[in-house]
Amino acid sequence: MHFMVFTETFDADVMCRFLDRLAGHFTHKVHLVLDGHSAHRSRKVRAWLTDHPDRIELHFLPSYSPDLNPDELVNADLERSLPMHSRARNQAQLAAETRRFFHRRQRQPHIVRGYFGGPHVRYILE
Repeated sequence: MHFMVFTETFDADVMCRFLDRLAGHFTHKVHLVLDGHSAHRSRKVRAWLTDHPDRIELHFLPSYSPDLNPDELVNADLERSLPMHSRARNQAQLAAETRRFFHRRQRQPHIVRGYFGGPHVRYILE
């Protein structure tokens, strides 16, 4: 599981930063499945992809199909996992709690595999 926690608005600059980081973790081409967010389809991201054709290829989910997006399961798991008794009081605390969650999930591949076990997201395993 690869992730990036950011505190600014998600836009093409953030997406390109994520693509840079993701590409740096692999020696082979990465196939990334995405929803139709405007940052994912932006001119800047398309330019990044043109400059790095052998690094990452994007595959887009159909519009309005959150049931096909495993990220929705990850987000729900994150929300359930955040401590209920001591909610983050500011953005920095929330970012720290989010990082802890994702670092923990990186050490729990059996849970990460479970995000792809539902009938609507099994397309990833085939």
